[in-house]
Amino acid sequence: MTTSHDATARHDTKLPDRLLGPEEVAAFLGVPLRTIYRWRSQHEGPRGYRVGRHVRYRLDDVERWLSDRSDAF
Repeated sequence: MTTSHDATARHDTKLPDRLLGPEEVAAFLGVPLRTIYRWRSQHEGPRGYRVGRHVRYRLDDVERWLSDRSDAF
């Protein structure tokens, strides 16, 4: 039986490399979902991983990809 204490303990610990779906990546980057799919097909976007039939992204990979495209002058 799971108690509220058990759920809180799991919530407080950082989950390693939570995987994001394409919709979450699009929302995070503020771009249309169609853009995520286009980037994936053209090998331009953040690194994705196949999990069964699904594509998932590590938040660290998305943030690294974004950082590599910085416009800092």
